[in-house]
Order: sequence, then structure tokens, then C-alpha cells
Amino acid sequence: MTELVRLQDLLSKAIVRRFEKRLALAFSDMVGSTPYFARFGDQEGRKLQQRHYDFVGAAIAPEGGRVVDTAGDGVFFVFDSATQAARAVVNLLRAIAQDNDSRAADHRLNVRAGIHIGPVLTDGVLVSGDSVNFASRVGSTAGTNELRLSAAAHAELSDMELRMRGRRLPGVVLKGVDKPQDLFALDWTDASKFPTLLRFENGTEIRLPQLDVIRFGRLAERDGVAANDIVLNLPDPEMNGCISRWHFELHRRADGFQLRSVTSSTTTEVNGQLIEGNGSVIVRPGTRVRLGGVMTIQFDSEDPSGDRTQMPTIMGAKS
Repeated sequence: MTELVRLQDLLSKAIVRRFEKRLALAFSDMVGSTPYFARFGDQEGRKLQQRHYDFVGAAIAPEGGRVVDTAGDGVFFVFDSATQAARAVVNLLRAIAQDNDSRAADHRLNVRAGIHIGPVLTDGVLVSGDSVNFASRVGSTAGTNELRLSAAAHAELSDMELRMRGRRLPGVVLKGVDKPQDLFALDWTDASKFPTLLRFENGTEIRLPQLDVIRFGRLAERDGVAANDIVLNLPDPEMNGCISRWHFELHRRADGFQLRSVTSSTTTEVNGQLIEGNGSVIVRPGTRVRLGGVMTIQFDSEDPSGDRTQMPTIMGAKS
């Protein structure tokens, strides 16, 4: 028995010496695939999956990435460094966003992604270990079209622009992990085109949610269902009535947000220009919007050199 235990210990050490390697591990999973298959059938569902696989392949090749597995609706791929992984996933998300612009809303591809770096066992083909499970769990916490990094992956980003785009999240609970983990959400959009914050005249601000369509208006809910993603309220009831229940929407496109007015009962002005009827206009960081002549809001982006990690709480806005 003693000799067997010794041999087992020696074998374990030999396996580690031969097969252990530190890799950046990335997962990209489709969002909403189950209802898509149910609605459009296996053929269309399989085409959507293949589109996902093709985008992953094209994005990871320039960064030296390698696909390990394509089981189910997700793709597991690896890199030598966290920076390579982050660049590849950013390019993946941008390519998907651009392709989605040419497709009907029901047929757009949406994914969530996660990156971790750590020791694994690999023979150059298979990759296994606790780090793989951890990376998968990091990705599973991401929202639609969101990229999340573990603290270890974020710390090893050598690209400072990417690193500054990482926003620390409050402790996130991962399945099978005892303590909440510090994860980072990496903003992959073009900072010159996509605002990330909404600022009010009193100086308060909120972060724009990661949604394809963001709805703004004074109505919080209807029949127990949220009516707007960002609720706009003023303390004066008379002035508040000048804001429509549903006032405008932001539609996310590959080249920026498109503001569409959805009210006919009051006015919407963008940078001093009146938006008629159901008109639309592109919104950039710095764009000012005046609603019903009583409220002015400004879209802006965070200073990446700052350390803003939590969304301030303001009256009339939902987190």
C-alpha cells in the first residue's frame, strides 16, 4: 500500500510537469437559443449556432486562439495570454453587433462571454481543470452581449486601454464557489461613439444598461411589468406630466445608439434640434436631450482613469 501511494504521488507530479500550463480561458455562449429553436425550428437554430461558431473562429485566429470545444450553444477557446483573449472577444462582440444591424430583431445573435486565466492540464488538444470550470462560471454571470473577466484575468491585461475599460463589479456569487468573487465588466464598445452614462441637471448619473433597446419615460410599470428601463421623474407633478409615459428609445447599432422618439404628445429636442413624430437621430457622448421643455439629460462616457465602480442611486431611476 505504501509503495502504491508513493507511485501515485510520483505519477501526479509527472503529470503536472508534463501537462500543466497556464492559459487564458474564454467562453462564449448564445443567449436565448432555447426559445429561438422552439420558435423557428432546428434548421434555423442550427444556422444561428453556426453563425456563432464562425464569428468565434474569425475573431480568435489573429490572436492565436484555439477552439477546444463547441458543445451545446457555447464555444470554449484558449489563448496564451489574457490580453490576447480580451482582444479576441472584443472583436467577436463588435463583429456580431455589426452583423446584427443587417438582420431582423428576431434573428439577431446575442451572446455572453467570460475570461479567466489559470493553470490547466492540456495535451495540446484537451484542456481540463478547476480553472476551466471557474472560467465557465464567470461567463455564465454576464448579461446579454457582455464580457466579464475574473480578477486574475483583468490583472494580467498588458493592454492598458483594455485594462482601464474594466469596471469592477460588486462581489458576484458563482455556482460552486464559496465566496463572492470580484469580477470585471469590460466595455467593448467604441468610447467615442457609445455613451455609457446618463447625467441629470442636478449632477446625479446612472449607467446605461446593456440592452439592444433602452426605453425612457415617466411610467415605472404597467400591470406589474416594468414599462421603462430608465424612469424619468420630476418632483413637481405638473412638470412631470410634460414627460410622456413612453418618451423615447435608444436602439443599439454597430456605429452607435440611435435615439427614436416614441411620443406624439410632447417634444423631444436633441442638441437643440426638435425631433418630429417618430424621428430618430444618432446619440454620441456629450449629446444633450430636452424632454417636454422641463427636463434636460446628457449622455456621456466614463473617464477610464477614474475609479467609478458602483452606480449612484437617484430618484426616479431604476438600477
